[in-house]
Amino acid sequence: MADTDELGRTRVRSDGAAAAPAHARRGTWPGVAAPAVITSTHVRIWLGVVLAAIAIGTTGYMLLDPGWRLIDALYMTVITLTTVGFREVQPLGDAGRVWTMVLSLAGVGLIFGSVGIVAEYLVVEATSGRREAQRMADAVNKLSGHYILCGYGRVGLTVARELVHAGRKVIVIDILPESLARARREGFLEVEGDATEEATLRAAGIERATGLITTIDSDAHNVYVILSARALNPKLFVVARANTEDSEARLMQAGASRVVSPYTMAGHRLAELATRPRVVDFIDAALSHGELAFSMEEVEVVAGDPTLDGATVGSLRDTGVFVLAIVTGEKSYEANPPADRILSAGETLVVSGSVSRLRELRGIEAKS
Repeated sequence: MADTDELGRTRVRSDGAAAAPAHARRGTWPGVAAPAVITSTHVRIWLGVVLAAIAIGTTGYMLLDPGWRLIDALYMTVITLTTVGFREVQPLGDAGRVWTMVLSLAGVGLIFGSVGIVAEYLVVEATSGRREAQRMADAVNKLSGHYILCGYGRVGLTVARELVHAGRKVIVIDILPESLARARREGFLEVEGDATEEATLRAAGIERATGLITTIDSDAHNVYVILSARALNPKLFVVARANTEDSEARLMQAGASRVVSPYTMAGHRLAELATRPRVVDFIDAALSHGELAFSMEEVEVVAGDPTLDGATVGSLRDTGVFVLAIVTGEKSYEANPPADRILSAGETLVVSGSVSRLRELRGIEAKS
């Protein structure tokens, strides 16, 4: 069975059960907030009531006995409302005693009301997770140049770990509480909500993000995610998971920068391992983290970069960076460029070298 949300889209959990609509399970951030029992407006109103009671009580004492000073009337009002019970400032007549009893009853009501407001506020804070949600929102708002991962299933878990190993910051979006709990245990920032909705993407800092990866096991949802992300950040690099071969073209048309089919890639990998196992092992080792002392990276030549802009392939080689290929177009490469090849701004290099040297090179690139 599958459930449909308010836009008529079907949501199916990875185990086949229907996922509840996001608005039915969200907390206070992001999306539709749970009703807050106590708000700042309520607190201001309550403080206004307390101040008004003090002002009215003070005025009452001064009207009932014109001989009272302002400080005496105020003092009498405060000790009466707070039920402290000190001695009377001045002897009271019948009217004054009646007025004191009225203020005493009002004071009891104010005290119990204040205790109730504080207790209810603390209960709401403890049960709604508002503080945790605010902490998460503050952490997300401080990020820029991060990657947004939509869908935290088995594929999403692997993607998130690889991104972290590569030194990237990751924010996970999912509609399933159990998936978000796993992400939280792994130490990732998470946003609960539907990634097809602009409010959820904005909560994940889509405008400041470098890339977005959608691994949802529904091609229709992935298309919606791409369309929403592209509308908010046209420069975003988007990688999408294709669950069927027919959906790859639709995902590209929706605006995906790259489309990956786990099943197709698994088939290719099995064939490559069967025919060229050592080549595959070598590339895996170069692209892994901590396996070998060398690695492979892609580096963009930024205008004005003293290390890359205007340098030659041979000069980079002398510093321990080997240029394997220069990206000249969409999936077009100039492989094994000659030593006298001059690098220009805007080009992307596929390089290899020691892990420390490539990390240094990427640091220079980031500063540029």
